Amino acid sequence: MQDPQNPDLIADTATATAAANSQSAVESASPAHTLEDQLKKALLDAAEHHDAWLRAKADADNIRKRAQADISSAHKYAIENFASELLAVRDSLEAALLVDNATLESYKSGMELTLKQLSNAFDKFNLKQLNPDGEKFDPRLHQAIAMVEAEAAANTVVSVMQKGYALNERVLRPALVTVARQRTEDR
Repeated sequence: MQDPQNPDLIADTATATAAANSQSAVESASPAHTLEDQLKKALLDAAEHHDAWLRAKADADNIRKRAQADISSAHKYAIENFASELLAVRDSLEAALLVDNATLESYKSGMELTLKQLSNAFDKFNLKQLNPDGEKFDPRLHQAIAMVEAEAAANTVVSVMQKGYALNERVLRPALVTVARQRTEDR
């Protein structure tokens, strides 16, 4: 055992105690310092995340605005290709009107060619003509304007007053038709 009265031992103990107290002070200051660093780091991280969120929000808003502009443009210019096909038809009609010494035959020939151009444009864009002569009446495709007695079976289209048109299987205009009805002597 060591002597408690020994001055060297007391000095060593005092030095050890001071060192321990100093270490304890450093350790107690160190967690406060560490908490302060952690707070600063958390604040920086929060600022970075907030900035990233703002950027993502702005990007999403830009994408939404761009999509709306694209949709608006698509609606506005949806028939652009079809219209450009019709320009050739118009040009043909105007050219026919500019001919000074045209004969009836040349006009007829020009109209047939122009009609062929128009038919090609319709085919290219899936615009189909509804000409139901002799077919069974279909109220989804035809509009009956009269019923007449005829040799045909009842509810059969006997004449077409105006052809109808469908775009991609959707009726744009129904065909105006006269429909056969049952003969009175058959009743």
